[in-house]
Amino acid sequence: MSAPPPEPKVYHITHVRNLRGILDAKGLLSDARITAQGGPNRGIGMPMIKQRRLELEVPCHPGTVVADYVPFYFCPRSVMLYVLHCGNNPELRYRGGQDPIIHLEGDLHRIVQWAGTNGVQWAFSLSNAGARHAEFRCNLDDLCELNWEAINATDFRDQDLKEGKQAEFLVHGFVPFDLIVRIGVKSREVQAEVLRELAQTRYSSPVDVIPGWYY
Repeated sequence: MSAPPPEPKVYHITHVRNLRGILDAKGLLSDARITAQGGPNRGIGMPMIKQRRLELEVPCHPGTVVADYVPFYFCPRSVMLYVLHCGNNPELRYRGGQDPIIHLEGDLHRIVQWAGTNGVQWAFSLSNAGARHAEFRCNLDDLCELNWEAINATDFRDQDLKEGKQAEFLVHGFVPFDLIVRIGVKSREVQAEVLRELAQTRYSSPVDVIPGWYY
């Protein structure tokens, strides 16, 4: 355990082809809501894990499951992004690599403040929220229980580091796009595509090419 950063950021990853649907919805929907609407335009998750998230309860909010929440990681360049980059996991249907994947960055405290004002439940897991052994917390004082060394690690071959790096921040139901403070992309081409989509809306989140967020 170590002290969290003073202004922790959180990151939702998705395929750039999903951005139009996100903007039309005015924000990010939970996996359960997306599934009920027929699924995303371009899914990047593993079906087996997605199914498990529909079943795993979030104990600090009884009656809810992981898929009821919009998921964020506490870092860019996540373990999941590495899986997408390698593209060799047999459970993975998506094979398009990391280049079209975008990072939607939010400020954790700002999102929690919005959630409190609007009566929206939130939580975070100490490891992969889609694992049966995951532990959950819903108090900011417990952020120190996260393995921040693992979250910030660039080499996660150690299993404990890998577990800690996969911690997730979860927001029930919906997160307004107004709470996205920055969009990180891998290339100028994807940056241009994101800017074209944003130009058709009222949103003006900065869109930065950040190679360090990718493999």
